[in-house]
Amino acid sequence: MTRFLDRRRALMALACAAAALPATAPAQSDFPNKPIRVIVPFAAGSGADGATRVIAEQMQRTLGQTLVVENRPGGSGAVAVLAVKQAPADGYTVLVGTNSPMSVNPIVMKNPGYDSVKDFKPVNGILRSMNVWYVANESPIRSIPDLVAAAKSKPVSVGSYSAGYHLGIEWVAALGGVKVNYVNYKGQAQAITDVIGRALDVGMGDMSGALPLIQSGKIRAIAVSGATRHPGLPNVPAIRETFPEYENYAWTSFFVRAETPPEVHGKLVAAMQAALRTPEMKRYFEVNGSDPMVDFGPERMGEHLRQEIARFRRVADAAGIKAE
Repeated sequence: MTRFLDRRRALMALACAAAALPATAPAQSDFPNKPIRVIVPFAAGSGADGATRVIAEQMQRTLGQTLVVENRPGGSGAVAVLAVKQAPADGYTVLVGTNSPMSVNPIVMKNPGYDSVKDFKPVNGILRSMNVWYVANESPIRSIPDLVAAAKSKPVSVGSYSAGYHLGIEWVAALGGVKVNYVNYKGQAQAITDVIGRALDVGMGDMSGALPLIQSGKIRAIAVSGATRHPGLPNVPAIRETFPEYENYAWTSFFVRAETPPEVHGKLVAAMQAALRTPEMKRYFEVNGSDPMVDFGPERMGEHLRQEIARFRRVADAAGIKAE
């Protein structure tokens, strides 16, 4: 009788285990079977927001589900990162990670509440782009040397909307041997409005959001942050023409929680890589003068992130910036 009961219990255990399989396997194999949230760490109108909306539209074709873009500004991107960290690791919540929350916050914040390397894994890079420094058309500041000279004689306000841009601003100030008054915004639109209204002396931010206004004459560019001049602004000098060691790019990539199942992660990677090669995304890169990161898959993007953290740590040390 005892042997019969043991055998029955064993069979029941196997049946329960078998019954449990369909509950987990299809949840991964039929991914996605509902809309996917894509969390952007900055306000609508930012460069990261614009690129996300274009690529999300292309990914929907492959995935067969809607990608709902949500803007969660605040904390230099930390608010959005924490929202994704607290969501289930099922692939239905994707983080739009940029250099600011992923590689700068770990340097300038004592406890951002997350580890960008351990808590997340990249899906694929999207693009990298130069930053642009801009002023009102009436401003007497026409170049980085002008900015440095002005800051030596009176307080100068320089504004942006993320820790990454803040660090880039402080880097220039340190190279020029001056101090500037940094003004933090939730998005680039308000910074541009304040520059036009002369409430802010100098703005610095992403190229895609500012370029149309520069080209239409609403604001005036004084410098770009890349290794060379921007093709859309050939008369605007690169900062490295004044300070040869300066080179700074903003980048954007999709991330998911590190515990996301490999099959789900793989489907997102495939959909994203296909989207990056569409004519629509190629046009976006051309119009905005951005460098596509098509070949920055999970491994290469992960390595890039680690290198960026190390680079920004050196910049922060050189500029005397301490974690707060």
